[in-house]
Amino acid sequence: MHHELKFIKEEVEKRALNETDKEIIEKSILDGIETAWDRLYKQQPQCGFGLLGVCCNRCVLGPCRIDPFGGEPQRGVCGATSDLIVARNLLDTLATGAAAHSDHGREVLEVLLHTAEGKSQGYQITDEEKLKAVAEDYGIKIEGRTKEEIAKELAVAMLEEFGTLTHGIKFVDARVPEKTKQMWQKLSIVPRSVDREIVEAMHRVQMGVDSDYVNILLHALRTALSDGWGGSMMATDCSDILFGTPTPKTSIFNLSVLSKDKVNVILHGHNPILSEMIVKASEDPEILKLAEQKGAKGINLAGMCCTGNELLMRKGVPIAGTLLDQELAIVTGAVEAMIIDYQCIFPSITFTASCYHTKVISTSSKAKFPGAIHMEFNPGSAYDTAKQILRIAVENFPNRNPDRVKIPEKPMKVMAGFSEEVIRKALGGSYKPLIDLIVSGKIKGAVGIVGCNNPKIKMDYGHVTLAKELIKRDILVVETGCSAVACGKAGLLQPEAADIAGEGLRQVCKTLGIPPVLHMGSCVDCSRILVMASKIAKELGVGIEDLPLGGAAPEWYSQKAVSIGSYFVASGVYTVLGIPPTVMGSKNVVELLTDKIKGLTNSAFAVEPDPLKAADLLESEIIRKRKALGI
Repeated sequence: MHHELKFIKEEVEKRALNETDKEIIEKSILDGIETAWDRLYKQQPQCGFGLLGVCCNRCVLGPCRIDPFGGEPQRGVCGATSDLIVARNLLDTLATGAAAHSDHGREVLEVLLHTAEGKSQGYQITDEEKLKAVAEDYGIKIEGRTKEEIAKELAVAMLEEFGTLTHGIKFVDARVPEKTKQMWQKLSIVPRSVDREIVEAMHRVQMGVDSDYVNILLHALRTALSDGWGGSMMATDCSDILFGTPTPKTSIFNLSVLSKDKVNVILHGHNPILSEMIVKASEDPEILKLAEQKGAKGINLAGMCCTGNELLMRKGVPIAGTLLDQELAIVTGAVEAMIIDYQCIFPSITFTASCYHTKVISTSSKAKFPGAIHMEFNPGSAYDTAKQILRIAVENFPNRNPDRVKIPEKPMKVMAGFSEEVIRKALGGSYKPLIDLIVSGKIKGAVGIVGCNNPKIKMDYGHVTLAKELIKRDILVVETGCSAVACGKAGLLQPEAADIAGEGLRQVCKTLGIPPVLHMGSCVDCSRILVMASKIAKELGVGIEDLPLGGAAPEWYSQKAVSIGSYFVASGVYTVLGIPPTVMGSKNVVELLTDKIKGLTNSAFAVEPDPLKAADLLESEIIRKRKALGI
């Protein structure tokens, strides 16, 4: 028994950095619950051809694979080489990620349109100032018009850009620095519309279409730009218009946010359209009265992944965790319902829930999960549906088994909600004070750390270690997605974390009363980082590619991360990945992405699993760009 417990403790230490996560991982092992770590173990050894990207199942001439050691075969049945196979696979992956973010954006736009037309239930235009600012980018008349009239024209204009005939995205025209735009024009990668690039990507990977790996990878950059400066940016801005532009909020993170005596509801996924209405319905007197009748002291909402980030920024709703926490939350035995929309939701979630009393409630027509209760969520009946969903959660409260409940007791305080507008306002309305700090060397530069968790890396280790190392070197860190949640769990999203920053950054943070790691939102909100970089570049009269910036995705897993990393690199931001993408089977593709692209975008990809070495790479790049600027 002693040896078994020792093995469990060792296994838990391998899996996670955070102590509250460790508590529940240990419980999952003792309860006999399969999690992502167990499934990864069962997959070993993983397919070497797949890891290198040299396998192809594009058509039924195959599936084909290339010998990575130089033997036969060196071509697929159609004649595709490793360069072509790897490039097509990368474009396919990237297009999936761009489609995921952009389709999210489309849904937000549709709700904005329905709200402007008076056809939605419970929604309203919250930030009229942001509405007018975005409308100006689109050349939409503001004076003498109601906010509903402006919002309708804006929503229609944006929706048209998903498949426009005008061959352009307004945000590119209005927001991208001229020098950066000229770089894109030279490379012929200016995005023409959102859906156009994704559809063309799918066309190009069809056998017998694009067979030039360089041409394929250039289109990959254009597709990524249609996401970052198109679909994702629209999603962020229109969410702000509907629900309010984030302002600094204090809250708490980790699995300790679950309540022992309230109905616990986890909101998991990426779409704020659903979660915002659940928050409203959780305050409904009828629902609260029902909770009391069932023996609960109220409703406790907690976020998971990027739905959590959306709610945190605008409502201060606590976050239970990241991608790898979704099963662990259920394992606590204290979750009455997990409400899901789409993206980053494990198909296994209903299997895990079946081992406890938790109900899983799916809400999107494009994301159904066997074993879940499906309740379609539509804008016209949004509030009614939200109440029905919460009623299911409340009525499940008496089914909780106290003997199987384990809730950690050490929540971590956080400060979040640093939208681009808030940061600029705090600096007095322009980025000159920040520019002056960078010129003086008090802040060397900034790095955006983004992305997910991956069970191949100790949970949160990559994010937290890299962030700590960068701030020690006087490099400001801005974060989105699960990376922001990971650093929040580690205590880096509170002003007191400035104590471990370098002298210059520490002084700045203490003066402003902010953390050295700024939570900027969900994964679509990487667009906030782009906007901030663009405004700084414009104030300096340079391109984004000239700024002392870097990007990193230490624990990424998702196709969305490939798109994000690519639009950062295409915009001129050097980006370090902690896990190799599946391109290593082509020396030419690797060389293009990590070296030759520098001459095109003044940036590149790098792969470095060790976060300390990744910090060296990022600092070196920031110093290189500082020297080029003469600072």
